[in-house]
Amino acid sequence: MMVGVGDLVLAAPAILLALLLTLVLSHFLPLLLNPKAPRGSFGWPLVGETLRFLTPHASNTLGSFLEDHCSRYGRVFKSHLFCTPTVVSCDQELNHFILQNEERLFQCSYPRPIHGILGKSSMLVVLGEDHKRLRNLALALVTSTKLKPSYLGDIERIALHIVGSWHGKGGSITFCEEARKFAFSVIVKQVLGLSPEEPVTAMILEDFLTFMKGLISFPLRIPGTPYAKAVQARERISSTVKGIIEERRKADCCKRDDFLNVLLSTDELSDEEKVSFVLDSLLGGYRPPHS
Repeated sequence: MMVGVGDLVLAAPAILLALLLTLVLSHFLPLLLNPKAPRGSFGWPLVGETLRFLTPHASNTLGSFLEDHCSRYGRVFKSHLFCTPTVVSCDQELNHFILQNEERLFQCSYPRPIHGILGKSSMLVVLGEDHKRLRNLALALVTSTKLKPSYLGDIERIALHIVGSWHGKGGSITFCEEARKFAFSVIVKQVLGLSPEEPVTAMILEDFLTFMKGLISFPLRIPGTPYAKAVQARERISSTVKGIIEERRKADCCKRDDFLNVLLSTDELSDEEKVSFVLDSLLGGYRPPHS
């Protein structure tokens, strides 16, 4: 059967209308199917209320989004965030109850778009027995690493390096930036055995900052968006870590006393899980500057 170009042009509005109706129905259908859900708003189709939720605010406040919704709907309300119907709780007792009953009445998870940035093997997104296995291994590895006698010495050397780099900056430095460099340098040293003066450390820091900016952003994977840049940055960090792992394996006789060496000595993780484990360690120890 032949279909002419004219027929396709005439059908285009109907196709667009059908897609629009499907989008609207899929967005608001959870409201109709869950009449017992808390009060709240789903915002606009697809976007939901994500953009308002992500509006920057001072760290000593809840932010305009939570303050407005708590005043209108109470401390527990429904919303639509990161392309997912969501129940938001600002109630301390309820939050405590949820955390106390994790893996029994509730299951910990992140919105699906964040999985695309963290990776499918990340300890932050895997569930059930896989999560327990990774968590127990993480506790064992971190404990063994922090018992190193060189731990405090590494911190002191990094602090002196950061302070020494202030010379020649014209007498003006940004404290938050320097504190961030110090914290990240300590993490990279403990996890990967890299010193702050090594070029690869600066490269990882640059990619990691891009990763952090897109981690909590509107999940629109279009070139140039923070989300797309974060996915690309995560791939570059993974590639860098894989390269470091391969170098360690080739130089087996020159083992270093760091977290990565302990991680490579275990057979309980695949290479992909080990790379995700390193990224989770960087993420878990990093604290971005507050507004």
